[in-house]
Amino acid sequence: MPSSIAIAADEAATPESPRTFAPGSQIRVQLPLPLPAYDYRVPEGETLHAGDIVEVPLGRRFEVGVVWGAGTSEIAPGKLKEVANRRDLPPLPEALRQFVTWVAAYTVQETGVVLRMALNAARGLQSVPTVPVIMASGRALEDCRLKVTASRQKLLTAAQRGPFTTATALAKAAGVSPGGVRDLIDAGVLTLSEQRAPSMFETPNPHHGAPRLEPGQAQAARELVDMVGKGFSVTLLEGVTGSGKTEVYLEAVAAALLRGQQVLVLVPEIALTAQSLSRFVGRFGTRPAEWHSDVPGKIRRATWAAVADGSAAVVVGARSALFLPFQNLGLIIVDEEHEGAFKQEEGVIYHARDMAIVRAQITQCPIVLASATPSLETVINVRNRRFKRVHLPQRYNAATLPTIEVIDMRAHPPEKARWGRAWLSPPLVDAVSKTIASGEQAMLFLNRRGYAPVTICRTCGHRLHCPSCTAWLVEHKLSRKLQCHHCGFSAKLPEKCPSCSATESFVPCGPGIERVAEEAMTRWPDARIRAVASDTLERPSAIAELIADILDHRIDLLVGTQVLAKGHHFPALTLVGVVDADLGLSGWDLRAAERCYQMLHQVAGRAGRAQRPGRVLLQTHDPGHPVMQALATGDAETFLAQEIAGRELLAMPPFGRLTALILSGPDEIAVRETAKRLAAVAPQGEGIEVLGPAPAVMAVLRGQHRHRLLLKTARSTKPQPLVAEWLDRVRLPNSVRVQVDVDPYSFM
Repeated sequence: MPSSIAIAADEAATPESPRTFAPGSQIRVQLPLPLPAYDYRVPEGETLHAGDIVEVPLGRRFEVGVVWGAGTSEIAPGKLKEVANRRDLPPLPEALRQFVTWVAAYTVQETGVVLRMALNAARGLQSVPTVPVIMASGRALEDCRLKVTASRQKLLTAAQRGPFTTATALAKAAGVSPGGVRDLIDAGVLTLSEQRAPSMFETPNPHHGAPRLEPGQAQAARELVDMVGKGFSVTLLEGVTGSGKTEVYLEAVAAALLRGQQVLVLVPEIALTAQSLSRFVGRFGTRPAEWHSDVPGKIRRATWAAVADGSAAVVVGARSALFLPFQNLGLIIVDEEHEGAFKQEEGVIYHARDMAIVRAQITQCPIVLASATPSLETVINVRNRRFKRVHLPQRYNAATLPTIEVIDMRAHPPEKARWGRAWLSPPLVDAVSKTIASGEQAMLFLNRRGYAPVTICRTCGHRLHCPSCTAWLVEHKLSRKLQCHHCGFSAKLPEKCPSCSATESFVPCGPGIERVAEEAMTRWPDARIRAVASDTLERPSAIAELIADILDHRIDLLVGTQVLAKGHHFPALTLVGVVDADLGLSGWDLRAAERCYQMLHQVAGRAGRAQRPGRVLLQTHDPGHPVMQALATGDAETFLAQEIAGRELLAMPPFGRLTALILSGPDEIAVRETAKRLAAVAPQGEGIEVLGPAPAVMAVLRGQHRHRLLLKTARSTKPQPLVAEWLDRVRLPNSVRVQVDVDPYSFM
């Protein structure tokens, strides 16, 4: 996390006092569009407040927007267009409006573009969902000139205990037929009205399922609980894999619930929500609200409304959950805070962990960053005492950390196999055989989807590539197709080579998890083997089913990607074999070694989490690499010291600032020339350096040619004003799009 985030949040504008706008007032309405806020007039008979969600005319159509404050236009109110209507929805809280404004300024985006993330679900809501209810009017049967009968009296007595949503429900409670309900409504004995629909979310019980914490966990939980209700703070909850971090931070969640506050738990991937939800149910007796891309639209709208009215007490969600309209946010948890999946790379480019800290500061609530392998930025913030640290150095319930061994593939190459190319070394094959024979579970890890990463013509050497991206097509043998993992393009394997027309000449090069699984099925034909990747777990229910199969031991050997590397607890899994531990270390990426270490440490942490000891085997061609040595020796401190020294020497983040400008368009020449023009008027000055322009690593993506420029500045320099002035110096052609990535996380 950039160390300037916490400082920058201090500089956010002080929230305006709540404003009420009488009929005829001039107000400013922000639309969820890349447009400035426009002024409108409050119609007669209507009173509006800052944050109200309204419909306003825009050209020949109507748009949904938010009352942002008093109008600023010099146009007389009488000449302004009127607000069409106010939607019967809770207003956007002041803290959320301030957060939207801050994120827009930080990411160099229009405020309306950021507002869209906060308002999208509400745009489909005309009002808070209501239901018809039947209840007693307070009038007696005699007052309404109705004959008193036993059944009518029973209906009236039951209605007085109501309300009821249907006549059938009322009649059932009274023990009579529903036919007489309408007569009582028509006579005025009962009333039929609309009330807010009951929340679809039950209230979590903070006293339900309180865990038995070990002394170290109990102390950590007390430290987190003590922060709840005491304003803004950032705490790193660092603990070895299997130390019970989730159980500890759930105690802080319970403390917030006891105060009547809402809680947001951010997770980097949908795959991590399944076990998170089950642990939540075990602790609080009910499911929290979920918020991610797989939640259906109808449920998303209901969830948005429940968060807005406070009936959704806890939300477990992905990045965009940060923009939900919490009324009383008391705690934010960022689980697996080091994960790169928290960085949104499209649209508004932001890092959810960093923005979560800003939201916590604006809201004045504590935030907990949980990880076994915290990011280097977070480590530096702890050392500089910006963040507090709570540490769990031991695994829960006397479980021990796994032993980690390095297999030098130069000394132990795979043996020649009768079925073709093999990828598993003899020591790893032997370890898997013994693990399966003993009735335990094993995992083979390779962070590469599909069957083979490259398909090549053996006659002419032609490689099959994506027609829309600078990427090779990945063969997926199970689905019998070639696929681009960047744009989604897929096709069947061609019968002839498009370069030399040779037939049946294509061969796979390199392994993906399908190819490793194929080898595993040949080596252990009686074992129950499952290949798992993000594209095989397309629904949250599929993830839950997989976890159930693992826990019920319907799987002996898992072959998987990073989707299985973190957050999961599989008690019978005692062996993890990493097929290609060097994958990810190559290429220019300042975080390559850090990411590789984090991923391998996390996947190693899946082994031996219960009573039986775990073992991890890393296949590598470079056993002397600092990452391999840090994992094998358990000496993370030396590795971190080397990473910190290297970054500091080069003034790279977190000791310097980077901001990327990514230009893209369908015309390569227009993109290249625009990049050159931008480079010619780049910012200059002490501590400022501009790298590029140069074609992006992914030079073509989804049919768009891409060039990059990189602005490097001192830690103390704010890049946003420099970038804004820079872009104002060049008139961009309509065919070229510029994306600004402040604090880039990837360099593709």
